[in-house]
Amino acid sequence: MGNDLASHEIESVLLKIFGETLTRGDLTWYSLFPEHSIDSFETLADSFIKAHARARKLQARKADIFRIAQGESELLREYVTRFQKERMLLPVVPDEWAAEAFTKGLNPRSSDASQKLKESLLEF
Repeated sequence: MGNDLASHEIESVLLKIFGETLTRGDLTWYSLFPEHSIDSFETLADSFIKAHARARKLQARKADIFRIAQGESELLREYVTRFQKERMLLPVVPDEWAAEAFTKGLNPRSSDASQKLKESLLEF
């Protein structure tokens, strides 16, 4: 099935229909845009994805940082580096969470250096 609409008309229809498909929180999000601030459907779609992806990430961030753990044969130096890299990929988390997650992620059978670090972090 085809249509007789020009591309700019399709864009206009997409923008109008998009708002009509929203409910509750999504509709509130949409209504906060200033009038005439969205100039393309692509901009609107990108904004929607960013807003909702961020919301899901914020809900998962604490669980995500506590999933990072030192591997059985992973050296402390390697774990520190990996923990820092993985933490940077997550949304911002409080330092207290990071310290607790790092400490809990240390391998209980790790080296003396790891155990001393764990003890000092627990004091922190």
